[in-house]
Amino acid sequence: MAKEFTGKLRIHVKNNRWAAGSFPNTPEGEEVFTIDKERFDKALENFPKLADRVDPFFDWDENNFWSSMAQADILLTWNLPTEGLAQRALNLRWIHCIGAGVEHLLPLDWLPADVELTNNKGVHSDKAGEYGLMAVLMIHNHIPAIVTNQYNGVYNSLYGTSIAGRTIVVVGTGSLGGAAIQRLAALGPTLIGINRRGRDVEGCTRVVPVSEIDTVLPHADILYLAMPETPETNGMMDRKRLGILKPTCGIVNIGRQSVMDYDALCDQLEAGKLAGAILDVFNPEPIEKGSRLWSTPNLIITPHVSADDGDSYVSQTLDLFFRNLQRFADGIDLVNRVNRELGY
Repeated sequence: MAKEFTGKLRIHVKNNRWAAGSFPNTPEGEEVFTIDKERFDKALENFPKLADRVDPFFDWDENNFWSSMAQADILLTWNLPTEGLAQRALNLRWIHCIGAGVEHLLPLDWLPADVELTNNKGVHSDKAGEYGLMAVLMIHNHIPAIVTNQYNGVYNSLYGTSIAGRTIVVVGTGSLGGAAIQRLAALGPTLIGINRRGRDVEGCTRVVPVSEIDTVLPHADILYLAMPETPETNGMMDRKRLGILKPTCGIVNIGRQSVMDYDALCDQLEAGKLAGAILDVFNPEPIEKGSRLWSTPNLIITPHVSADDGDSYVSQTLDLFFRNLQRFADGIDLVNRVNRELGY
């Protein structure tokens, strides 16, 4: 159990100005993800026991990072300069990342042994579940092909049917994949989950471990990817695995691009060896103007919006953060602790 914390809780809140290839990567994103004093104080109203305990400092990028971190107990951020952290932030005991994925911080060899790292897992689930339901139904009803036909001025009747009885393979059954599973289960498809150890997941017909992924991929009518970026997931859906999918299979990826070989995916789509794809995650972001993704047929691109609620992302993040902050103050183990070895 963690040690009870007495005194003021000095919190450094590190916001980022938007920049291409960084986070946020659009000006719209900066507004969505910024934690300012007004938003902080409004969320704090729901935690009156903490009202006199917190001493926040709101900053941008690294403008005052090291001078503030010399005194900070807690860091609330997306990213941070890690070199020399242990020597320059001697009071630091906890870092909360405002995203679910922490791949941009890996490997965690820079993280001091006595500093906890938590993530935003769960904050995204409602929005991600709705997006997952939408995307799977779009794939099932040939919408990527219909959009390509519209672009090319082709009127072709592509009929659909009920999704009941079709097989959806969900790779990654955590908060994001699990939220999609819950909403899809009511429609009657066969849902096969894939996770690290093959643990049971509510709503799934069956679950297999990642080591058995090749045994279920050939049965997929829709492949739904919701995996974090870790050394274990990098390149999981390579050219060989894409090649064992049925030509009628469609793909949705809301996890990370690193899980899939997008060049191989484009080849498969151009050759008519897959039915379609909906992709929400890319590297870099935004997608480069000359990328072949823009012109690949039967492919729909969404700009990394599958799981981020534009109206309430910060309020949900702060609600999770303050619930954990109360645990921190009381000496109770934090929720959403990142496993240093697994990277999520």
